[in-house]
Amino acid sequence: MSDLWLSSLQTENPQQGFELALKLSRMGVKYTQPSDEVRSKLRDEYAENADSLTAASQVVAINFQTVAAANAYWK
Repeated sequence: MSDLWLSSLQTENPQQGFELALKLSRMGVKYTQPSDEVRSKLRDEYAENADSLTAASQVVAINFQTVAAANAYWK
C-alpha cells in the first residue's frame, strides 16, 4: 500500500477528529491484513463478540487521544 492518504492529524473540530480516529483504526486493520477476502471472512467472527468489539473501541479511543493531542484539544 503506497497510496498516501494521511496528510495531517489536524482537524477543524472534535467531530472531524473522531472521524479521523475511526479512519486510522480501519486503516490499521487494512495494513495489518491487506486481503479484503480474509477481512470479510473474519468479520463474522468478531461482529458478535463483545471482547472483540470492546478491543476495537479501545483502538479508536487511543487514536482519538492522539488526534486530540495533535489538535491541542481544539482549544
